[in-house]
Amino acid sequence: MSSKVPETETYVKSRGVEERNNLRYPPAPEPLTVPVYDNHAHLEITDGDDPLTLTEQLDRAQAVGILGVVQASGDIESSRWAVDAAASDPRVLAAVAIHPNDAPVYAEAGQLGHAIEAIDELAAHPRVRAIGETGLDFFRTGPEGHSAQFEAFEAHIALAKKHAIAMQIHDRDAHDAVLETLARIGAPEKTVFHCFSGDDAMARTCADAGYYLSFAGNVTFKNAQNLRDALAVTPRDRILVETDAPFLTPVPLRGRPNAPYLVPITVRFMAEELGVHVDELAAQIAENTLRVYGDFAD
Repeated sequence: MSSKVPETETYVKSRGVEERNNLRYPPAPEPLTVPVYDNHAHLEITDGDDPLTLTEQLDRAQAVGILGVVQASGDIESSRWAVDAAASDPRVLAAVAIHPNDAPVYAEAGQLGHAIEAIDELAAHPRVRAIGETGLDFFRTGPEGHSAQFEAFEAHIALAKKHAIAMQIHDRDAHDAVLETLARIGAPEKTVFHCFSGDDAMARTCADAGYYLSFAGNVTFKNAQNLRDALAVTPRDRILVETDAPFLTPVPLRGRPNAPYLVPITVRFMAEELGVHVDELAAQIAENTLRVYGDFAD
C-alpha cells in the first residue's frame, strides 16, 4: 500500500471500471465562497487511474470550500475504517452500519446479530455521529433477503436512538416500506434520506415528518426530473448535499471518478434550480449539516 496512506487506512475497496471510458479525476471546480460539507461519501473505495488517499481527498475538498466529509459504511470492516479515518483527521466524521444488501449475507452466515453488536460497539466512539447507511433495498436484494433487511433496519434505528446520533437511510425501490417502518418503529430525531431518490410527494411526506433529504450528483442527471421536483418542495432547513463518492459524479462529468471536491458543482446546480444565490444555499446546507452531525472539530 502507498506510503502516502495513513496507518489508519488499512481497509480499501476498489470500484469496478466496467463500461467507463474516462477514469481520470476531473479538474477542480471553482471554489465555493461559503463552505459546505459532504454529508455522505465512501472514501475507502479507491477509483480512477490515480487513486487518491484520504488526506489527498480531504485536501482537495478543503481547497474548494468543502470543510468536512461524513464517511459512510456498509459492513463491519468499512465501519472500522470510518472510525479510524475520523479519529485520524478532524475533517472526517464517521457513520457506521451494515448496508441493507449486506444484511442478508450476514444473516445467511448466522452472523447478523454479531454484526449489529459490532456496530453498536463502534457507535459509542465520539467521532461516530450517525448510523448509516441502513435501510431497505428491494432492487439488488430479492424477497428472500427482505426479512434480514427489515431486522437489520429496525436494529439500526434502535442503535441511533441508543447513542443519540443521526441515521442515514439507504432507500432503493422501497419507499413505502421505509416510510412505514419509520412510522411504525419511530424514527430517530435526526433522520437523513441519503441520496434521496423519491419524488415531490415523498419529499413532502418526509419534510412533514421532520426528515432531512440529501441530494447527490444525480440531481443533475437529465432523467432525474423527479429529484429536481423533490428539491423544489423540500424546506431549505432540511436540505443536505453529498457525493456518494466515488459514485454519482454530477453532469457534465458523469462516469468519471467522484470525490468531495466536486460538491461545488452540485451545490451550484441546486441553487440555480431553486432560484437562490449559491452563497445563501451553501450557508443553509452548512447550518443543516452541523445541526445533524455536530461540530467536526469536537
